Amino acid sequence: MHDVIVVGGSYAGMAAALQLLRARRSVLVIDAGERRNRFSEHAYGFLGQDGVKPDDIWAQARQQLDAYPDLTWYEGQVQEILGEIGAFRVSTDKGTDFTAHRILLATGVRDELPDIPGLAERWGTSVLHCPYCHGYELNKEPIAVIAFNPISLHQAEIMPEWGPTTFFTNGTAPLEDSQREHLLRSGVTLEDIRISRIEGTADVVLEDGRTLPFSAIFVVSNTYPSSGLAQAAGCALEDHPMGQQIVTSEFKETTVRGVFACGDVARVPHSVSFAVGDGVWAGMQVHRSLLDPVL
Repeated sequence: MHDVIVVGGSYAGMAAALQLLRARRSVLVIDAGERRNRFSEHAYGFLGQDGVKPDDIWAQARQQLDAYPDLTWYEGQVQEILGEIGAFRVSTDKGTDFTAHRILLATGVRDELPDIPGLAERWGTSVLHCPYCHGYELNKEPIAVIAFNPISLHQAEIMPEWGPTTFFTNGTAPLEDSQREHLLRSGVTLEDIRISRIEGTADVVLEDGRTLPFSAIFVVSNTYPSSGLAQAAGCALEDHPMGQQIVTSEFKETTVRGVFACGDVARVPHSVSFAVGDGVWAGMQVHRSLLDPVL
């Protein structure tokens, strides 16, 4: 019987595990090895690790966790969570079951992108989502933004800070006159012809035959929990402008007592910095719940 099972061993999960280990609690991390930023060559905007390869950041964090004797690390995928607070049972795809007093979900999210040929293949390299994470390295070269959800408009209006910006409406709901005027005043070029495909590094090919080259393409993806695990366990989900996330209290507990959630699957916006901070807070709150005699 572990004190806590952390489902997901990326940045949020490891940050939470560290707090619990330092409180001398027994922690089992179950990790499927599918970090969201695994396609990116470098991570930027994360204090102390700016420009470092994501694999190196993860490996260093893992090495630091391994120094704590109360850590157990299991490589696998959780299939089901059963039981109740104080007596949870987790089953894995390898047929192994584990038990714990508390569960912390740090499973991350899956990204839904516009259905444009060539776009998904470039996700994380030349098709990006966060200008604060990747914009500086584009050196003020031309940037494309593709409309996809309500946040796309906000993304387009700030992108000229990083380079000349073209906003592709791509058949989405027509912009209001006031929105078009605001974007134009912000220095954004508007393009209403639909996109046919993406070629090269970040070349946008339009249905009228034109090809427009860019240094990168930005898209605000829709995000959803990476699996149905939380919902199957009874945790409520909530909609937000970019998809869905797990409902949590201010103390990171889900609607199922004893099950907590943190990181991208339980908050917006997303970045490595936000994930780590959310994991730290969640780890502290899980520890607090273990001290409460009522629970």
